[in-house]
Amino acid sequence: MEDAYVLQLKNRKFSDLYLCFCGYAKCRPLHSFGPAVRPNYILHYVMEGKGKFSTGNESYSLRAGQGFLIEPEVQTYYEADPDEPWTYLWVGFSGEKAGEYLRDLGLGGERLIYQCACGDELKRIVFAMLENNTYTVANEYLLEGSLYQFFSVLARNLEIEADKRTEDDNRYIRKAVEYIQNHYSYPLQINEIAAYVGITRSYLYTLFKEQYGLSPKEYLTNFRITRASQLLEITEMSIESVAMSCGYQNTLGFSKIFKDRLGVTPSVYKKKKEEQLRKARKGTAEQTRKEKI
Repeated sequence: MEDAYVLQLKNRKFSDLYLCFCGYAKCRPLHSFGPAVRPNYILHYVMEGKGKFSTGNESYSLRAGQGFLIEPEVQTYYEADPDEPWTYLWVGFSGEKAGEYLRDLGLGGERLIYQCACGDELKRIVFAMLENNTYTVANEYLLEGSLYQFFSVLARNLEIEADKRTEDDNRYIRKAVEYIQNHYSYPLQINEIAAYVGITRSYLYTLFKEQYGLSPKEYLTNFRITRASQLLEITEMSIESVAMSCGYQNTLGFSKIFKDRLGVTPSVYKKKKEEQLRKARKGTAEQTRKEKI
């Protein structure tokens, strides 16, 4: 790393949210940090260049205008691009309400990457923090205010991103549901749906849980069983044919899932519906006869 400017703080008067450190650095090609676990939150923002950030099983390629969140006690790794190494700034912070404030921004958990068009404002705030690097009571309050200002800039810009993200999320949901409706009769995999939509499987899971309270797999199963019940009710198809038509290669497996969802086996369901239909037809015939009399 080169051209690095770092401020470390130890004296703290605040508990809800407080600055631990901040910095700005122009990195050499392939400069990396980690794998490491940190005790506090850190927000990085890429001013120039590119790099990658990894946590758990996820890896993200980042460029100027994007940032990433490191959460406490979570192992992460990040590395500068070999050809266009990044220049980034960061703020490390903690506090009893730090997680809550991040959630206000829509960050944390599965959403660790963000985009912000106000990099110059963030840079100005961080450099103001770095300039006030001597401990005085006045500077401590100033740094606390600067941290809240940093959050304010992000909040203002991420609200705009959130509106766009909502539109994108709705489009992802529509595409996924459309794909399920058109391909439920095949041995469909959730990874296949995610790939078609253009998002990760984990993000697809998050969207479905938020929209329907179901995982994509549960939604697919419910759709198949609903369609199967319709076919059993309105056609003369065999149980085996209905199972195949709804994406189940194994009739026994289909019957088990059907019973788990509707409380009866497909054969019992079909018999009940046939009996209901016979009674309805008989009732209609009797009513017609009485009217003629």
